[in-house]
Amino acid sequence: MCDYSLEMYESRPAREGEVYVTTQFPSGSIGLTAPESAATAICLACGSRLLLENLALETQKTLGVKETEEATFIYCDEGLYHDGIAFDNGVRATLCRLGPGVMVSLKDLPGPARKPEPKEMEAEIDKALEPAE
Repeated sequence: MCDYSLEMYESRPAREGEVYVTTQFPSGSIGLTAPESAATAICLACGSRLLLENLALETQKTLGVKETEEATFIYCDEGLYHDGIAFDNGVRATLCRLGPGVMVSLKDLPGPARKPEPKEMEAEIDKALEPAE
């Protein structure tokens, strides 16, 4: 999703493996852009897994995170802005709260359940066959 506050800007969907940066748009909103096109908002699907780098020291202190963290892209239903991040420590924040200059790598897009690998299937079968306690 792209925050409604970015609707007036050109946008495109995120692509797996790309790297983006949080950017302040003329409207004041913070959104994601690709380094080659700072005027185009990048839209993410909720549930996308991200790697965030270059988190500001103040953000680290306030949110209890490190300079580099993994997180999930979420919809925040409170407040003025709705594009958000859920850090693995449980803290949630809007992109606006992160500020500009955070590097964001798209690690994984949400999608249909993937087919389990053969070893995973074997482990599930073994677990199911274990005697009940």
